[in-house]
Amino acid sequence: MQKNYEVRRILRDILFWVIVLLIAIYTLFPFYWAIISSITPPNQLFSTPVRYFPEMPTLSTYQSVLTNDIFVLALRNSAFVALTTVLLSLAFGAFGAYALGRLRFRGRTLVLYTILSMTMFPAIAILGSLFTMVRALDIYNTPWALILTYMTFSLPFTVWVLSNFFKSLPAELEQAAYVDGATPLQTFYLILLPLTAPGLVTTGLLTFISAWNEFLYALTFTLTPTQRTVPVAIALFTGDQAFEIPWGDIMAAAVVVTVPLVILVLVFQQRLVEGLTAGAVKG
Repeated sequence: MQKNYEVRRILRDILFWVIVLLIAIYTLFPFYWAIISSITPPNQLFSTPVRYFPEMPTLSTYQSVLTNDIFVLALRNSAFVALTTVLLSLAFGAFGAYALGRLRFRGRTLVLYTILSMTMFPAIAILGSLFTMVRALDIYNTPWALILTYMTFSLPFTVWVLSNFFKSLPAELEQAAYVDGATPLQTFYLILLPLTAPGLVTTGLLTFISAWNEFLYALTFTLTPTQRTVPVAIALFTGDQAFEIPWGDIMAAAVVVTVPLVILVLVFQQRLVEGLTAGAVKG
């Protein structure tokens, strides 16, 4: 009996690790293939049989991409748009989440679910109305057009997640702060806000990734190469000849764009897990 149990346990462990290995290969292979394609000489990219590692690796594609003024400018545009979207979403979202999570007023639940419903619409469904608003505000073909439109999705998400964090904090914290003479604003940013750090990191990081990778609005609301973000710049890469697609440069650019996101996730991994776990069980 004991022997049969041990055999079943070993088989279960083997099956578990086989499944983990298959999932890892499935998720990591596209990124691995992008790296391999980026260091493969262009004349070997579509050679047969398929090579899973190039015979003569080259970094010429990275040199070509990093010396491309339009791509470098697109990187700066993406960084500015993504960071500004994160900061504004956290700033406004934190105040809104505090009000919805800590204050008692009539219609609070209705307001909260109305905010949540804003994230249900597909991006293309409100593209026309956003285009009209951007033209009316005279910010078309500027980074502010992207920041404003990105916040239509990032701000509701931020408010919804952070309101659960504020709601879960003990009321005794505010009462003790008021007894010590703190104002409501001081209580908010000195005591309550630091305790929601996992939520701030989680929403900030997910908002940054969403804004960094967004393509539809970036393509619609920017017109000139100097205002485009990275996804659009990569999509519009062209070769030396008409209709030539420089796949090596595209793969190198994709790797360059992905590396900052990987670094951010690794740096804030613990906070990210804390935020996602807390958001799943609180509220």
